[in-house]
Amino acid sequence: MAAAKFLAILRALRDSGVDFIVVGGLSAVFNGAPINTLDVDVVHSREMANIDRLLGVLEDLDAIYRIQPGRRLRPNASYLAAAGHQNLTTKYGPVDLLGTIGRELGYEELLPHSLEMEIGEGVRSRVLRIETLIAIKEELGGEKDQAVLPILRRTLEEKIKAGYTPQQ
Repeated sequence: MAAAKFLAILRALRDSGVDFIVVGGLSAVFNGAPINTLDVDVVHSREMANIDRLLGVLEDLDAIYRIQPGRRLRPNASYLAAAGHQNLTTKYGPVDLLGTIGRELGYEELLPHSLEMEIGEGVRSRVLRIETLIAIKEELGGEKDQAVLPILRRTLEEKIKAGYTPQQ
């Protein structure tokens, strides 16, 4: 059920021409890691034309901030242009729009560290490479990051055995 809802969010972004990279737990899943995730995390391009497209999608998804949902606060262009995190809920579930991750890595910096892949039902998306995800989680060092690192490392090992070439 969650997979279909996550796919609906990503399809809406993709169909509207939004430039974004799937990061976080969902990127781990798309890279083959056997983990669960509760939301969609994406780093979006903060170019104004992209933000305009993103705002249209968020309107269609009925996106509001998760904090104080009763107030029905909606993101605006200035928030989406910032480096911070926008934690939203949509009609399909939670989505976190991230201006940057790790050490201020934005869309442009992450683009060479992503792959375009089929993520389901004919939807293609840019997804953060697993070795970059590992490096960022090692850098951040939070409790959740540390907990998932062994799984990510093992997944990378298995991918390499199957012929995957990590980025140098």
